[in-house]
Amino acid sequence: MSAERINPAGLSPARGFSHAVVATGSRVVFLAGQTALDEEGKVVGDTLVEQFGRALANLLSALRAAGGTPADLARVTVYATDVAAYRVHARELGCVWRESAGRDYPAMAVVEVVRLWDERAMVELDGFAVLP
Repeated sequence: MSAERINPAGLSPARGFSHAVVATGSRVVFLAGQTALDEEGKVVGDTLVEQFGRALANLLSALRAAGGTPADLARVTVYATDVAAYRVHARELGCVWRESAGRDYPAMAVVEVVRLWDERAMVELDGFAVLP
């Protein structure tokens, strides 16, 4: 994929996301929502940071199985059951992201939801990638 990350002057500084991503490639991969489920379908992790790490690992695992890399991510949506807690832990979550996915940030949004499919889940990530 060829990706141009655009962060125009006049918008707030983009930290941990890109305002726009122009992606050119031949395959689009749509990634289903991933929570902190383990191989047995059980939510693992007692904290938001732990669950975020597992959900991101699951998302990246699906992406890699489709032939992609974290740099191919064009868009990710984060669904959190507590955006205030997400903001409190933003620095830690950013570290988890950088360790797992690097610094090629996709366009992102964080949305607060009442609950997720799995009642213990605190966070879910979905998105799409453009592969070469």
